[in-house]
Amino acid sequence: MVRGLLALGLTLGVVGSVPAQDLGVGDPAPKLVVREFVKGGPIRAFEPGKTYVVEFWATWCGPCRVSIPHLTELQAKYKDVTFIGVSVWEDDPNEVKPFVKGMGDKMEYRVAMDAVPDGAKPTDGTMAKTWMEAAGEEGIPTAFIINGEGKIAWVGHPMSMEGPLEQIVAGKFDLKAAIAEREAAVAREKALLELQEKLVRASEKDDVKGMVALLDGAIKADPTVEPILAPEKFALLIGRAKDPQGALEYGKHLVENVFKDDADGLNEVAWTIVDPDAKHKPTEKLIELALTAARQADKLEEGENPYIADTLAKALFDSGDAVAALAAQERAIRLAKGTPLEDDDALFERLEMYRKAVKKSFK
Repeated sequence: MVRGLLALGLTLGVVGSVPAQDLGVGDPAPKLVVREFVKGGPIRAFEPGKTYVVEFWATWCGPCRVSIPHLTELQAKYKDVTFIGVSVWEDDPNEVKPFVKGMGDKMEYRVAMDAVPDGAKPTDGTMAKTWMEAAGEEGIPTAFIINGEGKIAWVGHPMSMEGPLEQIVAGKFDLKAAIAEREAAVAREKALLELQEKLVRASEKDDVKGMVALLDGAIKADPTVEPILAPEKFALLIGRAKDPQGALEYGKHLVENVFKDDADGLNEVAWTIVDPDAKHKPTEKLIELALTAARQADKLEEGENPYIADTLAKALFDSGDAVAALAAQERAIRLAKGTPLEDDDALFERLEMYRKAVKKSFK
C-alpha cells in the first residue's frame, strides 16, 4: 500500500537533478505555438490587459482528468479570463480529439494540441520545450497564469490556482512577492536534491546517524522543509536507528506541531509505527502515539478517508481493541470502493484478522 508524503522521493538509490529553469515567474510569456485548436476559437497571441491560463495536460494523465472539471468551473466563474488547455507529451496525438469530445461539458474551455515536428519525440513539441521544459516543470497537469502585461504571474498545479487567479483578476496580486516565492522554491528544490545525494551516500555506508544528522541540519537551515523531511527522519529513528525513545519524542513533535492540522502527515506517522510489514516492533508508548495520530487524522477527514480508517483500525488492534478495530476496518473497506485501495488484498486480510480476534474474545 502506497501511503503518505515523502514528497522528496527519498528512495535512497534514485538521485535526480534539478532541471534547468530559463523561464520563471515575472518573465514574458513565450509565444503560443500549437498544432491546432481542437475546441474553441484559436488564440494567436496574448492581448494586453487580458488574463490567460495556459494549462498543460495529456490524455494518459490520471490527475489531469481530475483537474479538467475544476478548470471548467474556473472558466465559468472567470468569464473574462481565457483558459487554454494544451495537450503535450502525447504518444498518440490522434487520441486527443476523441478524448476532448468524450469529456463534453466537463472540458468547457479552449483546447489545443502541441506543435510536434514530424518524426520528433512527444517531448520535442514547441510548447513542451518553450514552456514546460524552459520552466523546469517535469509533471502535468501544470498551469501558467499570464497577467495583463503578458508576464507569467504564477506557475503550479491547477487545483491550487484559484487563489492566485482571483487576486490577479482583482488587481491585488503581488508579482514581486510571487517572483521571490518562486525563486525560493527553486532554491529549496535544489537543496533537497543535493541532500538526497548525500543521504544516498550515507545510506550506502549504513551511516544511519549521519543520515539523521543530515536531515536535522537541513531542517535547521530551512524549517519550511520539515514537513517534507520529517517522515524520512521518523522512519529512520523507528527503524534503522533502533531509537524508540528518540522516535517517540520526535513523533510527538510531529503530531502536536508539524502535522497537527495535516491528516496525511498524521496518517504517515501512525502507519510508520503500526505497519505490519515493518521490521521493528513498536513499544506500547509508540502504539499510543499511533492511535492518537490516527484518531486526529480521522477527525480532520471527518471519517471519510479509507486509508486513514485502515490505519486507525490497525492502531486500535495493536492497542488491544479488536472490536473497534473491526468497525474501523469495515468502514475503510466501505470507503475504499471506487478507489485504488479497493483491490488491496491486505485490506481484507486485516479485516479477517480482526474478525477472528473478536470471535476469540467472546469464546
